[in-house]
Amino acid sequence: MKKIDYTEEILSQVEQYASIYLKISDIAVLFDIPAEQLREDIADRSTEVSKRYHKGKAASKVKLLHQEMQLAYVGSPLALENAQKNLMDMEDDE
Repeated sequence: MKKIDYTEEILSQVEQYASIYLKISDIAVLFDIPAEQLREDIADRSTEVSKRYHKGKAASKVKLLHQEMQLAYVGSPLALENAQKNLMDMEDDE
């Protein structure tokens, strides 16, 4: 496949779109590039587009986990269960 030159503007938008969990296929449509190529570039963790995609996704995950912890602190049973699962996932990843 043809190599795509991702400008800083595109990289910023990819990060923003990933932060709202927009699918790769939809991001590709917005930039008029083949979804397979974007998927391949994102799968290659050494590319800047991959780093920005995962950074955007992780930033939103942080916000969601923070909000869930706030609910756990006030006693939400589901949030407490999810917090325990998140802790176990975290420890498994260490």
